Amino acid sequence: MPSKIPLHFLLLTITSFLCFSTGRVHGELILVRSSIYQFGDSTSDTGNLIRMVGPNDTGSQAARLPYGETLGKPTGHFSNGRLIVDYFAMALGLPLVNPYLGKNLSFEHGVNFAVAGSTVLNSSFYAARNVTVLASDVPLRLQLNWFRNHLNSTCGSQIECGKKLKRSLVIVGEMGSNDFLYSFLYGKSILEVLTYVPPLVEETINVTRELIKLGASKVVVFGDFAIGCSPIYLTNFKSNDSNAYDDKGCLKAYNAFSQFRNTYVQVALAKLRQEFPRATILYGDYYNGYKYVLDRASYLGFDPQSALKACCGTGGAYSYNFTQTCGSTGVPACPNPNKFISWDGVHLTQEAHRRITEYNINKIFPKLSCAT
Repeated sequence: MPSKIPLHFLLLTITSFLCFSTGRVHGELILVRSSIYQFGDSTSDTGNLIRMVGPNDTGSQAARLPYGETLGKPTGHFSNGRLIVDYFAMALGLPLVNPYLGKNLSFEHGVNFAVAGSTVLNSSFYAARNVTVLASDVPLRLQLNWFRNHLNSTCGSQIECGKKLKRSLVIVGEMGSNDFLYSFLYGKSILEVLTYVPPLVEETINVTRELIKLGASKVVVFGDFAIGCSPIYLTNFKSNDSNAYDDKGCLKAYNAFSQFRNTYVQVALAKLRQEFPRATILYGDYYNGYKYVLDRASYLGFDPQSALKACCGTGGAYSYNFTQTCGSTGVPACPNPNKFISWDGVHLTQEAHRRITEYNINKIFPKLSCAT
């Protein structure tokens, strides 16, 4: 059975989001029917990639058990269960947000445009640097085009679209981790990949600006998580120097990279707020949300001895093997995913997503609650 959101979490949500859920028209209090529009990669893909690829292509594993096992069946979530976007929807009392490529699904309360494996910058940027991205890559700007197509097919006019978006929450990201992971896996140094951060953040801000111009008035832009704590990084970029690791066993240099990128995003968002003072533009803190979970693993119910290991995986100190990943024949999944932070060495478990959502909603929802 899926984990339940604690009562205090729901009470906080209901209270803090009261103003977001209601509005005044002609002096009367009315219920606002809100929606969520999600852009991103596998951290938020709820079924787009599995509708794009064949049964044996990269990413198809999310269409097979043990992916989705906590939900009772695989749905295209790159986890054992719920994602952060799912918990946002649940906290708002909305239906779960359906994938854009889903057929005969309702988009009344929003659309999820995220596609696993996707990048912010397009493939030509990486091809020029001898880095290959997945053929299924749907970069952020193409996801924006999907969004425009959706609006054109569902709104009678630009004014109608603007009114609809004003009542909605738009979430951008997390997105960008694939840009960096692909580059690192192709042997690029941290110093070189640091130079990719400015154009990546610029593109993220440019797309966010266009979303606001289309009518979005409540936007959350997520930063990256602590990549140096991820089994795929710990396995592929392990070091013989004990000083390369922090007290939790994470790679300090890669976490510092994430923090640099996240700071760059926050500075850019501050400038965007000056450009659009009437919009509510917030930063989603994936990094500190993740660290909150890692630092309090035992207290939150996780197994501290498995904090850096994959639940579904095999081999090595981190239960991750690039050639035998979760979903492959013979690769086991742990009996209790709720005790693990990492699901498959790249993505997180439902319980980790729930806790990271809890951390962020406690900070984000009060700021959204009375936004105009």
